[in-house]
Amino acid sequence: MLLGALAAGYWARTHPSACPYSARFLLRFPRRALARQRLLEILEPRPGERVLEIGPGMGYYTLDVAIALDGGALDIFDVSQEFLDDVTRKARDRGIANVTATQGDARVLPYGYDSFDAAFLVTVLGEIPDQDAALRELARVLRPGGRLVVGESAAAGDPHAVMLRTLRRRTESAGFTLERHHGGPLAYFASFRTSSRS
Repeated sequence: MLLGALAAGYWARTHPSACPYSARFLLRFPRRALARQRLLEILEPRPGERVLEIGPGMGYYTLDVAIALDGGALDIFDVSQEFLDDVTRKARDRGIANVTATQGDARVLPYGYDSFDAAFLVTVLGEIPDQDAALRELARVLRPGGRLVVGESAAAGDPHAVMLRTLRRRTESAGFTLERHHGGPLAYFASFRTSSRS
């Protein structure tokens, strides 16, 4: 039994995949360590900015960030059209009109260079099969000096969680510099800046 659980955990860690829409109930659990207010504090969305969210899931952070952008725009990007439809429906029901959804693969983002002031993804990076490619794409679409916030939590046993040490190494390779992080080793938000392009 224990060996089976260990084997399943190892397989999940070595075969990253996005949460299917059919398992969306898992996204409804409370996120005390990764609370909305903590994301807003470290992301610091400003009126008029254009921000990108990778993997919005059920939109736990989406609507609050969209509201904070007063006069700006929030692009949400996900591999699952069902999640995108769900979040845009919620935004429409609340009268929030600055959310634009695009379906695709985070390893190849369909945006031009320097398109966004900031980007964020929470408990998503470990589900992308090539994290390095996704981080390089985020560096490409962010303006020089742009902000990237990554949230991760291994507290609930998420096999795809990315530890801060690993994240720091990968973001540095993609051209990011760690500015600060909040939380502990099992659940944290980390904020990075893109370097200037030569």
